[in-house]
Amino acid sequence: MLSKNTLKFIKSLQQKKFRIEEQSFFVEGAKSVLELLESDFEVTHLLYTDRFFGNHLKAIADYKGEAYQVTEKTLEMAGSLQANDSALAVAKMKENARFSVRQNEWVLALDDVRDPGNLGTIIRIADWYGIKKVVMSLETADLYNPKVLQASMGSFTRIRFFYTDLEAYLPQSKLPLFGAFLEGESVYTSKFPNGGILVMGNESKGISARLEKFIQHKVTIPRFGNAESLNVAVATAVICDNILRQITTNSKNV
Repeated sequence: MLSKNTLKFIKSLQQKKFRIEEQSFFVEGAKSVLELLESDFEVTHLLYTDRFFGNHLKAIADYKGEAYQVTEKTLEMAGSLQANDSALAVAKMKENARFSVRQNEWVLALDDVRDPGNLGTIIRIADWYGIKKVVMSLETADLYNPKVLQASMGSFTRIRFFYTDLEAYLPQSKLPLFGAFLEGESVYTSKFPNGGILVMGNESKGISARLEKFIQHKVTIPRFGNAESLNVAVATAVICDNILRQITTNSKNV
């Protein structure tokens, strides 16, 4: 039976302070929970309804941590979703460790992307385009924020992340540095190599001046209408699509 203390512990993880103290986070909904259970994250608690039990008996049987069959009302009390008829899982955070980067891969670098929904969507976009590594400034939204995880739709389980001071990190990179600016070469005519770092900036301010000096290739998405700007997640998708489409086309022509 789920105790009041366990319920209180899970609810506390909605706040960054307690996520850091406990080094834990939670995800909600059938898809995100199943993705988490199949990942290499250490899952410590699983709360599930009769509905989830009936549809995913094997996933529950394979899970070895604390498990509780609960009502939908209990799930809604524990988590952040207004409606959850399936499951919630708690897992341990991974160490914020620097990763190596190959010469023939693309990496995303996020400079002060503050909105949790944008960060989660960008993670999902990276996963869609096969980008496996994301470097984030220390000011970027918390990866383990429930809104980030919800927007990522489980994609966070397949991406490696590293929070760091980008002003120190980017100059050390051996990969070419590309950045999204309102003024730059069109993504339709830019030449993209097989590997590089794509820097995306803050929702309202773009890439900061302290990082702009390191960007070797400024790219832009041509505007055909009257909108002032694009959402950073949308812009990330457009640029990634052009990068990967060009690489794929070039590989076919070799």
